[in-house]
Amino acid sequence: MASSRGHQGAHGIGQAEEQLANQADAAAAIQGQSETDQDVLEAARQGQDEQEKVIDEP
Repeated sequence: MASSRGHQGAHGIGQAEEQLANQADAAAAIQGQSETDQDVLEAARQGQDEQEKVIDEP
């Protein structure tokens, strides 16, 4: 469990971003994906990976 309100908020934001990425993946699987969509998803995932590194550090 998160130890501070700020950490809880960061964790919640990460969960929301993950859910949005999953929804975008599902939409792309159904509709196909434009090159711009692919670029945006890649940038979002890279940012999420960086945030997770910061959050997970002791």
